[in-house]
Amino acid sequence: MPYPKISIDFSQVPSPCYVLEETRLRANLELLSRVQREAGVKIICALKGFSMWSTFPLVREYLPGCTASSLNEARLAREEFGGEVHVYAPVYASSEIREVLDIADHISFNSFSQWTRFRKDVEERRLRISARPISVGIRVNPEYSEVETDLYNPCSPFSRLGVVRSEFRPELLEGVEGLHFHALCEQDVDALEGVLASFEQKFGEFIPKMKWVNFGGGHHITREDYHVEGLIEVLQGFKARYPGVDVILEPGEAVGWRTGELVSTVEDLVTNGMPLAILDVSVSAHMPDCLEMPYRPGIIAAGDPGEKAHTYRLGGGTCLAGDVIGDFSFDRPLQVGDRVVFLDMIHYTMVKTTFFNGVKHPDIGIWTAEGKFRLVRKFTYEQFRDKLS
Repeated sequence: MPYPKISIDFSQVPSPCYVLEETRLRANLELLSRVQREAGVKIICALKGFSMWSTFPLVREYLPGCTASSLNEARLAREEFGGEVHVYAPVYASSEIREVLDIADHISFNSFSQWTRFRKDVEERRLRISARPISVGIRVNPEYSEVETDLYNPCSPFSRLGVVRSEFRPELLEGVEGLHFHALCEQDVDALEGVLASFEQKFGEFIPKMKWVNFGGGHHITREDYHVEGLIEVLQGFKARYPGVDVILEPGEAVGWRTGELVSTVEDLVTNGMPLAILDVSVSAHMPDCLEMPYRPGIIAAGDPGEKAHTYRLGGGTCLAGDVIGDFSFDRPLQVGDRVVFLDMIHYTMVKTTFFNGVKHPDIGIWTAEGKFRLVRKFTYEQFRDKLS
């Protein structure tokens, strides 16, 4: 798929650095806003995939809120975004539930046992903060998914995520206003149609009793070949079948999809059976999603091994033997000091980084619509130290 036009002058960007291009983020948000408007649904930003809060002033021009998966993410949504805060977590701790409830506008429970355990806390919260209502949902497992990577498949056998139909407890629905499902991972609308058919077959009798249904994330709406018109039709069809039921989508990767890069520098060149280039970034510390998914990152002006004249194995700067990004080819020999720019490193990347080995964490910056680089975060020794004890 063609990559969006990049207007960043990488010579103006420090290394290592994640840099987001503002105009590309706005283009994604405009498309998401169009889906909201034409389908009559609500799209919120999943912080687990995109939580670059320095961009929230722009994001909230288009999206009404965020979805959080923890107390910390909920606080980030409330304090930095300021819109609606929807929360779902596989489990809530008794030590945190009151604070989560004080922050949330919507809260989805992963099981009826969690709902019954914390129902009294919900009722007390409603009395304590009556000016801001809270709506309760139950996450269900539609027992259907086309996700091929088990690590990301919420509907795999024996999944702990969501209530399957055989364990559903209709007698405990009093006070529950929504159903929540999530069964996609960077997929098109055809995968959603399959999930939706199973969801309606198993839980359709309860939908008319609800105020809302949350379709979860994994909707790759801003990908170039995504069937946007088909998504709008599917959403409109669901709303026609269940009039009065609000629909919520919560993508994260679709917000940050292809909006920015990771800038790195060649720090050393060695040979051991093949040319090796050691960079000032680490795949294990700074690009862990490449290992988890797994996937091969793209690099500006690089090709597959042997495709171009000079092939190198690119490695990171940690002492982990497996800190290897992969083999890539270039038109000319690499030199110490050359920039290597990794594509699409904003969503599901910065949220997973670590301070492993104490290596320098990449800066974070924005390439503004005015064509200027703005540094928004430089990491310090104290931040590395304070993560430890």
